[in-house]
Amino acid sequence: MRLNQKTAIITGATSGMGKAMAERFVSEGASVILSGRDENRGKDLERNLTQKGGKAFFVAGDISHISVNEALVKAAIHNFGKLDIVVTNAGKLGLGSVTNISVEKWNETICTNLNSVFYLSRFAIPEMQKNGKGVILANSSIAAFKSFPNHAAYCASKAALVALVKEMALDYGPTIRVNTICPGPVNTPMIWDSAKAFAEPDTIVQQTANNTLMKRLGEPEDIASLALFLVSDEASWITGSAYTIDGGILVK
Repeated sequence: MRLNQKTAIITGATSGMGKAMAERFVSEGASVILSGRDENRGKDLERNLTQKGGKAFFVAGDISHISVNEALVKAAIHNFGKLDIVVTNAGKLGLGSVTNISVEKWNETICTNLNSVFYLSRFAIPEMQKNGKGVILANSSIAAFKSFPNHAAYCASKAALVALVKEMALDYGPTIRVNTICPGPVNTPMIWDSAKAFAEPDTIVQQTANNTLMKRLGEPEDIASLALFLVSDEASWITGSAYTIDGGILVK
């Protein structure tokens, strides 16, 4: 039980990588605040986890709004008494090049992928400091290091997120560890949304899988395994780092 008696917040917890992390963290003893916009899926996940003996509580809301992030931290303290771990997993693609993406979509993408991490950290860090330690793990992307057609806002926000994580690690160490994971192509709804920027999405997804050294897409459980390690005490000497987990796609 690597997260026994730990309390975690996971954003974007109702599907894909976030859901896999929530299930894994609870199985390792954590009490988890689940964040997402879809109340039905969130309540279903909360119910499934608690029926298995876990501790979970769902808070609905759009984390691009600062008030929702404050509510998540308050929910952690109210329901579980403290806050040890924050995983900022929620993300938005915001497809489009600089000249054809709408200003509204650009702002939504930046707010979801970057500003929300600032908001949630702003409220979470003081609570972690009360405990004398804490962990923040941000979910970035290989798009922080590699450009993709028609992903201007996404690439910009993910690259900025890596820089923000390093800055927070510098500012708040040694009390709080801050790291980021940078997944490659993972079998979630987002990869299919991303592929819609191309003429033949099915072909693009298959080509993307074949282009990894492992010849497959990542699975949400692959990402959850790395996340679990980085938020656990096993990673107590790791901070300010960005971990690519991409089946080797950046090597090629």
